[in-house]
Amino acid sequence: MPISILKAPLNIAVIDDYQNAVRRLSTFSKLDGHDVTIVHDVLTDPAELAGRIRDSQVLVPIRERTVIDESFLERVPSLRLISQTGKGVAHIDVAACTRRGIAVAASAGNSYAPAELTWALVLAAARRLPAEVASAKAGRWQAGTIGVELRTRVLGIFGYGSIGRIVAQYGKAFGMRVLVWGRKASLEAAVSDGFEAAESKAAFFEQSDVITLHLRLSEATRGIVGAGDLARMKSDSILVNTSRAALIAPDELAAALRAGRPGFAAVDAYETEPAYDDPLFALENAICAPHLGYLERDTYEVFFGGAFDNILAFEAGNPTNLVNPEVLR
Repeated sequence: MPISILKAPLNIAVIDDYQNAVRRLSTFSKLDGHDVTIVHDVLTDPAELAGRIRDSQVLVPIRERTVIDESFLERVPSLRLISQTGKGVAHIDVAACTRRGIAVAASAGNSYAPAELTWALVLAAARRLPAEVASAKAGRWQAGTIGVELRTRVLGIFGYGSIGRIVAQYGKAFGMRVLVWGRKASLEAAVSDGFEAAESKAAFFEQSDVITLHLRLSEATRGIVGAGDLARMKSDSILVNTSRAALIAPDELAAALRAGRPGFAAVDAYETEPAYDDPLFALENAICAPHLGYLERDTYEVFFGGAFDNILAFEAGNPTNLVNPEVLR
């Protein structure tokens, strides 16, 4: 039976649109007839952000840029639906939402954009492109860094899900030996696809020339890469993380880079964003992208199209893709 939940026009808030991109998407027309507030500012104070959208009934977060916890929810008393862009809801206290009668819906994802950025960072790190380009622009031609060829080297894929599978194929196309580590089901899938499963986590870190991380963040995976793992890496190896910063134990990657194992890192996710003060930005053997993995037009159309569809379904009384369907009871 359809469930009447909210009536149009809805008061909808889209937060963390730093680039003022949402109104330029073709899918934005789905919200015609509703009252939409878009917050472009980078607001690091959750109380200030909540005050800006206090009367909103629907909240559309852009990925996981804002933590939505009990304190935040208290400041938005009219909220009845959080329609998340993408599948990740680790930044949302879903239990607190359920207690308050707030539904949480998640939209579709796009694995190709983050996989492509991962490979861009692999290539940039292997050939030290940012440093060489900066040196040439400053008048220093071929300033002393020497890159490495990827062909025949070992690409380690930690987490063989939708993104890890794509990156593995990129590695194969470049003539790399692909080695996989993860859960038993992931290892079996990798072997079925013609790739190798590492004998152990230790062997995975020791043998890989390039390691890319492709794990969902959960309590089980938080800090899954520790100091001991990084210390096992080769002195000329590369670690690429386009997933979540918290997969690596706090502060350990910067310390490991200073110690020389791994020799280089390329990252696209940070513990706190914007990451103006992250120590990785001060290291010469690190490439730091400002969380661009999902940030391209096609992915935004998918993310927001799904999020807006979930809003319209909720308004019609037929909620879709709820993370906490028990809230309807």
